[in-house]
Amino acid sequence: MKTTTYDWLIVGAGFTGATLAERLASQCDQKVLLIDRRPHIGGNAYDEVDESGLLIHRYGPHIFHTNSQKIWDYLSKFTQWRPYAHHVRGSIDGQMVPIPFNLNTLDTLFPAKQAKQLGDKLIKRFGIDVKVPILKLREIEDNELRQLGDFIYEKVFLHYTEKQWGMRPEELDPGVTARVPVFIGRDDRYFQDEYQSMPRDGYTALFDRMLRHPNIHVEMNTDFTSLPATTAKRIVFTGSIDAFFNYEAGELPYRSLRFDFVTEKQEYFQPVGTVNYPNDFDYTRITEMKRLSGQTSSVTALAYEYPEAYRRGVNIPYYPIPCSDTKTLLRPYLDRARTLEGKVWFAGRLGDYQYYNMDQACARALSLFEKELAPAIAA
Repeated sequence: MKTTTYDWLIVGAGFTGATLAERLASQCDQKVLLIDRRPHIGGNAYDEVDESGLLIHRYGPHIFHTNSQKIWDYLSKFTQWRPYAHHVRGSIDGQMVPIPFNLNTLDTLFPAKQAKQLGDKLIKRFGIDVKVPILKLREIEDNELRQLGDFIYEKVFLHYTEKQWGMRPEELDPGVTARVPVFIGRDDRYFQDEYQSMPRDGYTALFDRMLRHPNIHVEMNTDFTSLPATTAKRIVFTGSIDAFFNYEAGELPYRSLRFDFVTEKQEYFQPVGTVNYPNDFDYTRITEMKRLSGQTSSVTALAYEYPEAYRRGVNIPYYPIPCSDTKTLLRPYLDRARTLEGKVWFAGRLGDYQYYNMDQACARALSLFEKELAPAIAA
C-alpha cells in the first residue's frame, strides 16, 4: 500500500462508500483511500460472470428501483440501464401466486365469488392501488377482512419472516413487514417505483466507473485495523459500528445469508425472476439470474437463498435486526460516535445500523456529503 497521507479514508466499497469516495474526489478534489476487506468492489451488490457466461449476483438478487430522480440521475452517470420490472411468485398451497399479495393473488387462491366480495371490501375500505401493512389488516374491525388478514399472515408472512429473521413479524419493527405490504390493486410488479431497471453491464461495472478517478485509490483485502492512524485526516466508516468500537458495549445482532448456486441445463427454470417459498423448504427463495440480466443461453443459473444467524468471523452481516431490543443495544455506540464528530462519520446499512435499499444507501451518502462532509472541508 502507498504511504501517502490521504484526506479521507473510506471503509467499505459498497454503495455508500463508493458514492462518498466519488463525490469527495470529483467535487472537492480530495484524495481518498477506499478500502474493503473483501477482494472486490461493490459490497453486496457485487456481480460477476460465471463459467457458463451468465451474470451472477454473488450476494443475492439486487433489483434497482427508486422514486428519486436525483438518485436515478446520479447513478446514470456511471451506467446505462436495461429496463426491468421485477416479478415475484410465492409457492402457496401448491400454486404460484403473485407476491406481494394483491387482488390477482386473491383471485387465484379463493373461489371467484368470494374473491370478488373480499376485493370489493378491500377497495371500499382502503382504496385502489394502496399498500396496506399486514399487521394493520389483521387489526381492522371487519370480521371477513380480518380473517383474510390472518390467512395472508399465515400463508405469506409468518413462516417466511421466521426463516428470514429468526423472529415473528410482530417482534420486528413494523417497517420490516411494511416493506412487502398487501397491495390493493392488480399491478403484479414487486415494486411500483417510478424508476426500475438493471445496470446494463452489471453493478460491478457501475462501481468501477464510479471509482475511476485519479484522486481515488482503492485497496481490496484490507482490514481497517491494519492501517496506521496517520493514514487519513478524516474517516467514513461503513462497516459494522460495533466492530469499529471493538464491541466494547457488546455485539449487535445481525442476520446473514448463505447461497447455493446451481446451473440447470434448460433455458428457464421458473416463470419469473424470483419465487418465494414462505412455508416449505429451508430456503426462502430461488432467483433465476438470467431473468435479471436479460441474457440468452441454453442454460440457466439459480441462487437458492438460506437465511442464517450471523457469526462473527464465519459469515457476513447482511442485515441489522430492527426491533426495540436492538435500539437499546445500539444506543451506547451512537453515544460513542458523537464523541468523534468532525473526525469519523458512520454511514450505510451497517454503519447506521439501518435497513437500507440500494437507492436509500446512495441517498444517505449524497445527503451526508452535501450536509456534513463538504461543509467540513470548507470550514
